[in-house]
Amino acid sequence: MTGIICLDKPKGMSSFMAVKRASRLLGVKKAGHTGTLDPMATGVLVIMLGHSTRFIELLPEHKKSYIARVKLGVTTDTLDITGEVLTQSPVNVTKEQLLSAAEKFKGEILQTPPMYSALKKDGERLYDLARKGIEIERESRKITVEKLEIYDFDGTDFTMNVTCSAGTYIRSLCDDIGKELGCGAVMTELRRTGANGFSIENSVTLEKLEALVNENNAESVFISLESALMSYGEITVTKPQANRFHNGGALSYERLHGNYPVGIYRVYSPERQFLGLGEISIEKGDLKVRRVLVSDE
Repeated sequence: MTGIICLDKPKGMSSFMAVKRASRLLGVKKAGHTGTLDPMATGVLVIMLGHSTRFIELLPEHKKSYIARVKLGVTTDTLDITGEVLTQSPVNVTKEQLLSAAEKFKGEILQTPPMYSALKKDGERLYDLARKGIEIERESRKITVEKLEIYDFDGTDFTMNVTCSAGTYIRSLCDDIGKELGCGAVMTELRRTGANGFSIENSVTLEKLEALVNENNAESVFISLESALMSYGEITVTKPQANRFHNGGALSYERLHGNYPVGIYRVYSPERQFLGLGEISIEKGDLKVRRVLVSDE
């Protein structure tokens, strides 16, 4: 079984367990997700099934969208409400001050990843180090916050609608806004509404998925790998070229029928069979294989 399913991950479950539950329901041995959601978070978890897992890092759309609920006046060691409270401060913030603080975190900014994250240092997860009471220096990384909307502010709590680049930590964004305001802030709820070009409307709960499996109708929520790669251009090759590409061989650029710029392309046989992804290099004069789609048969 090769394809994609968008799961609406429930609260209180790790992304790993959500993938495991979904793959068990579908009877698929190999599955993986395109971006971790914390256990407290809900929403879009894109799950690649079967041979689609080979294409996880090549999905072209990496923007993410979130709705978060934030509380001012509190900080924790995890930067969310599940952690140990570190500080509690009085809050005397106006809506105008909140909007002004949030405005500073729009666009391309530097963000320091939290200690409670899955990033690795010398082979060990940062959250494992944090649980041992060890804090290390983390290098700030460039991220892009494309949209940051604030609403439902009641004097201490507010909702934040964010669209951002992959690798952005919403917990850290909440914490940074709290620091800017001088009172601290902690994330109390998080829902991912979009990832890799898919939205919450494309997503299905585990309960719904189980019902569809029992009705022998699970394929109704499958998304083809090919459709997820449609933002790439396409190249149709000859039958001999298709055989060579399928076996992992690069194709001569001069022998391709067309004038293609540098980039990644969906590659098709003359019969319109999707073969995988190739990348053109004018300098090397070839179309090299990035990923071959292995048949389920």
